[in-house]
Amino acid sequence: MKLKFLVPLLLSAFCANATPSGKVEKLEDGMLVHLAPNTPNATRQVKLQVVNDHIIHVSATPATSFDTTASLMVNFSAPAGNWESGEKDGLAWIRTRAIYATVNEATGEVNFSDLQGHPILQEQAGGGKTFQPITVDGEHLYHIKQVFRSPKEEAFYGLGQHQTGLMDYKDQDVDLTQYNSIAVTPFLLSTRHYGLLWDNYSISRFGDDRTYQQLDGLRLFDSQGQPGALTATYRQHDSIFTIRREASLDYAYLDQQQDFPKGIDLRNATVRWEGQVSPKEDGLQKFFISGSGYLKIWVDGKLMLDKWRESWNPGPSLFRYAMQKGKRYALKVEWIPDSGASYISLKYLPPTPASLADHMQLSSEAATRIDYYFIYGATADEIIAGYRTLTGKATLLPSWAFGFWQSRERYKTQAEIMQTAQEFRRRHIGLDNIVEDWSYWKENEWGSHDFDSTRFPDAKGMIDSLHAEHIHFMISVWPKFYEGIANYNAFDAHHWLYKKNIENRQRDWIGAGYVSTFYDAYNPAARKLFWQQIKDHLFSKGVDAWWLDASEPDIYSNTSIAQRKQLMNPTALGSSTRYFNAYALENARAVYEGQRAAAPDQRVFILTRSAYAGIQRYAAATWSGDIAACFDELARQIPAGINFSMSGLPYWTTDIGGFYVEDKYDRPAPKGAALEEWRELNTRWYQFGAFCPLFRSHGQFPYREIYNIAPEHTVYYQSMLYYNQLRYRLMPYLYSIAGAAYHQDGTLMRGLAMDFASDTAVLHIADQYLFGPSILVNPVHGYKARSRSVYLPKGNGWYNFYTGRYLRGGQHIQATAPVDTLPLFVKAGSILPAGPRMEYTRQLPADTLTLYVYTGADAQFALYEDEGVNYGYEKGAFSNIPFTYHEQTHMFTIGARSGQFPGMLQQRSFRVITISPQHPAGFDTHEAGTLVNYTGNATTISLHK
Repeated sequence: MKLKFLVPLLLSAFCANATPSGKVEKLEDGMLVHLAPNTPNATRQVKLQVVNDHIIHVSATPATSFDTTASLMVNFSAPAGNWESGEKDGLAWIRTRAIYATVNEATGEVNFSDLQGHPILQEQAGGGKTFQPITVDGEHLYHIKQVFRSPKEEAFYGLGQHQTGLMDYKDQDVDLTQYNSIAVTPFLLSTRHYGLLWDNYSISRFGDDRTYQQLDGLRLFDSQGQPGALTATYRQHDSIFTIRREASLDYAYLDQQQDFPKGIDLRNATVRWEGQVSPKEDGLQKFFISGSGYLKIWVDGKLMLDKWRESWNPGPSLFRYAMQKGKRYALKVEWIPDSGASYISLKYLPPTPASLADHMQLSSEAATRIDYYFIYGATADEIIAGYRTLTGKATLLPSWAFGFWQSRERYKTQAEIMQTAQEFRRRHIGLDNIVEDWSYWKENEWGSHDFDSTRFPDAKGMIDSLHAEHIHFMISVWPKFYEGIANYNAFDAHHWLYKKNIENRQRDWIGAGYVSTFYDAYNPAARKLFWQQIKDHLFSKGVDAWWLDASEPDIYSNTSIAQRKQLMNPTALGSSTRYFNAYALENARAVYEGQRAAAPDQRVFILTRSAYAGIQRYAAATWSGDIAACFDELARQIPAGINFSMSGLPYWTTDIGGFYVEDKYDRPAPKGAALEEWRELNTRWYQFGAFCPLFRSHGQFPYREIYNIAPEHTVYYQSMLYYNQLRYRLMPYLYSIAGAAYHQDGTLMRGLAMDFASDTAVLHIADQYLFGPSILVNPVHGYKARSRSVYLPKGNGWYNFYTGRYLRGGQHIQATAPVDTLPLFVKAGSILPAGPRMEYTRQLPADTLTLYVYTGADAQFALYEDEGVNYGYEKGAFSNIPFTYHEQTHMFTIGARSGQFPGMLQQRSFRVITISPQHPAGFDTHEAGTLVNYTGNATTISLHK
């Protein structure tokens, strides 16, 4: 039954003078507004559907009816809840218990406010919708665009994992295209108390959607001042190979390698482009770089970029530079390709159009309609909960997944795996999971999912032996198949393969090269076969978890977007243009649904290189791809991981140490200064990794086990060992916040704007975050840095994690950071549970835990526990023990336990340690504290000091 609310209609907040020209049709879950457009391809229909009190689905089309294709990302069956609707003064309106939405009946403009009339999100005046007709593979679609108003103070987060170092995306341009190290999720989190889920699967863009231009869109002048080009000087072995004029700098893809001077050997080359550029309009010129090798760019003598990236996997960078129309600016680009096949591209865009000032824009390459979900919430957590209402709960991973994982590219034999496991146990280094990367199969049998028996003579016995040592086993599984093997033939018989790469006879980089392709994960029957093959060959041997590599899909690396589309076209659902970005979602679905059917009470665990909205419901975590082993890449991981987490996806990790290394580190093994830098890089990355949702070391040679990075007596080894042990000691805290990610839709890695939204100083901070509700993490990402600037958010006091020293919030400090120390602070008003040192997650019962109580504000925390490996938690088999501290009375309460599960401890002890400004104590304190015996009933003690 519709409710009659007592609040006024608040219509004066929006377009009161609108002239009605359409018809409003009431729907079971909302309303449909029929417009009367005056131009072709203008908006003809706008639909608002109530999902619940906080979520409204908006869709619009220029057609006479809506496409009914089901969403891939959205997966909910929630009732529409209580709402009412009506019309007044040319506005059709819907009101729920929390939000008020209107549609202008003349223009289709949609606006949202709270019930007090405060605007939350407003479409551009007139509606801001654009539908440009396109035809793709015979299907009539639209290039779509939606523009919203955005006040200057607004900040934006989310959008998945991007690696340009940006934190706040306000007034920035973000390319939403899946790529190795770019994981797209079209969910946006705003500081104006809303989220926006953009329901589209094609290549999309946040911000300015104009096509990147070649440099000659600027006026170019060579080094002699002649117009029309830059001077490009190619050197080979320190001698000039050729000098020529180039009007563009665009060698982004394989097919553009032919545009380099004929005969040049890039392995021993250096290139310099220099001259001047002159813009055609005033303002911030926007430069976009895709590069590999060593790259430096100067504008007017100012160094704008200095970066190294592995040659075969170019990475994105960007910068902006204020220029005046007609004025010349010196431009110099220096590049060392570092390989025979390297990539470099420098493009630009003129200043952002005035029409986008104080606006935000989303656009997509192909769609039948504009489709987005507005989510309102008083806090970031409420908004992310709304995202998960739409796309699915974040499945709770097995408890062992939160321990340490060791990996390398790659363990080549069974003996190497077992030796590594034994060495960890011998040295008493915590380890829960060992990972086997690619190429465990015979060279010519990629996709067989079979171990090469000459190198892995008893794979099942190996896995059984690891299990006996309480070590789990994850394995790399690609959606790739070599032509002619049995698994390929099984897919091919049903036409479930992308065949373009086969037709091209394109060979990969293994041995002499083999012809291959990927299966079509958009086909439900193909997904079932993919799992069946994995089950028969790997799951049957005891494999615990799945590493789904190259899930963009990366059928053939470094090809253009147009070629990538051809290689995966068509999909079972339609053109690759329309479904380009969602492959990882469906590929993860294949494994998740398959394993849950095969072993209903064993938690699925997936690590995937790409992601998309909804993938959290498939027990999938994402890592940041094949990144470079250098300090500036470490710095870029921090905002990449934070924004990924703020996209509603709680489980993220990175290759500790970086995947691919510079020659100075591995040709041969590092020595001297290079060795010290290598050890420091890995130590700093390891410290950061210990406070990521998942803790995982991986990369190419040099080997990444801590005993292979540095000897036991060194500060590097001891630091990595300390943070390994600290991770395990914090397991009660970590598993509790993981439990909250499922049960309360929480987030583990928290951008500061989530918890301190009223403190504008935090909005742009890209290298600090909260780990859970309490621990402020401040990674060190500069070589030889022994301190770093830290901002302590206002509204709270803060305690130094190691000393217990109290500091007031709202100030910048210079935190000491010797090479063995990651600056950590704990929020006043926190309760931090900790356990004993362990070598794997369930080595010791949690019968005695230490509770660190950081006073200065009221505090609460719930200790969450369950069986850790099955799905009992979905059926209520879990427990919570609430802890509360009241600052005014100094009383600390361990509340009555709620819930139960098989194997639950019936009695235990808690050691309570109080930290206050008058009584500082570090996490490693040896003080006895107050011992409380607990049997499940509430008990209260005084912590007065």
